Amino acid sequence: MLSAKSKKLFIALITILMTTLFFGCGNEDQQAKQPQKAQVKAMKVIQRDTPLTSEFAGQILAANEVKVQSKVTGNVVEKYVVGGQFVSEGQPLYKIDSRNYESAVLKAQADLAQSEATLNNAKIDLYRDQKLLEDAAIAEQVVTTQAAQVRAYEAQFKANEALLQTAIDNLEDTMIYSPMSGQLSVDDVAVGTFVSAGQTNLVTIGSSNPIYAQFSVSEAEYLKFLNVQALKSEQMTIDVTLTLADGTEYPFVGRIVESDRELANNTGSLTIKALFPNPSGLLLPGMFARVKLSGDTRPNSILVPQRAVQQLLGKSFVMVVGKDGKSETRTVELDDKVGSYYIIKSGITPQDTVIVEGLTNLQEGVDLAVTEVTAGEMGFTLSEVTSAYNADSATPSAGSPSANSSPNQNSNNAKAQ
Repeated sequence: MLSAKSKKLFIALITILMTTLFFGCGNEDQQAKQPQKAQVKAMKVIQRDTPLTSEFAGQILAANEVKVQSKVTGNVVEKYVVGGQFVSEGQPLYKIDSRNYESAVLKAQADLAQSEATLNNAKIDLYRDQKLLEDAAIAEQVVTTQAAQVRAYEAQFKANEALLQTAIDNLEDTMIYSPMSGQLSVDDVAVGTFVSAGQTNLVTIGSSNPIYAQFSVSEAEYLKFLNVQALKSEQMTIDVTLTLADGTEYPFVGRIVESDRELANNTGSLTIKALFPNPSGLLLPGMFARVKLSGDTRPNSILVPQRAVQQLLGKSFVMVVGKDGKSETRTVELDDKVGSYYIIKSGITPQDTVIVEGLTNLQEGVDLAVTEVTAGEMGFTLSEVTSAYNADSATPSAGSPSANSSPNQNSNNAKAQ
């Protein structure tokens, strides 16, 4: 049997335990009933003057490139250059074995001298016959025949003159000179190589300043941005810049100088060439680069990251942070893409804050726990390959990492009520 004191202590412990269990369960119920806030990242809408730009994959090509071939056949006996060397127009490159061509010149000279002597003798005979005809000592037919013979010898003399000139030209062509100033390739042939006239490539030479950047644009880009007549118009200015493979910007601005007359059948694209100065020889034929075209500027454009845009049933939506801290759906009208952004025609204002991360399964009217981010933190850029931008000023910030691709704006399904 428990004492009275023990009973009181036991009852007190039971009371405390029941009270704890009661209030504890009440708190858990309250916590379960309290809605959880959705964790999202959001950024302010950017408004700024936005240049319309388009970027394309391009390749560097020599403005002028020539495959040097010999006009005569023979073995290479002298080589005056090495592969990769810069040469000037008229500089000696190779010498072909000239012995046969020297002999051909001597023979042609002898044939010419013989035909000249024959012609002179025929002229003397014609002069004599003409005098005899005046004295009626010979028939007129004899003079006529001799005159025809003189004309034949004159034709033979002119033919031999032409043969001599050809032999001289062939002899001169055994020395091969550079047709232009530029840099040699390393495909040059060695001394002793037998070359065939007009068939064997001795070396390739190309000019490096100026130099071409060739790229292709789609039909849609052509219709939106490039109209060929506008490209050829002096009143329209389109700046062409290059971003090299290591991400650096080429310091010189180019200009469009050539465009194809039709779209390629297999790709549906238009080939265009832009000409760039290359005084230091930094650009080499065969290099790849990103070609950026900059045209008109859209004043006070409203920019929203492509990642923030959701599309459903042909309509586009963005989620914004409402005044009450809840998610709010806005239907927007999209314009051109600029780097990581869309230009928005209508649907939001510069004062809005758009949600850029945490959109999966997010519905309208949900309480939000918002983390403010900047464009630089998210890797958003106004250029597809250049440095990141600061969200406050929307200007490039030095040393920011580059974003090589834009987020997929269709990765989330819109859920609008």
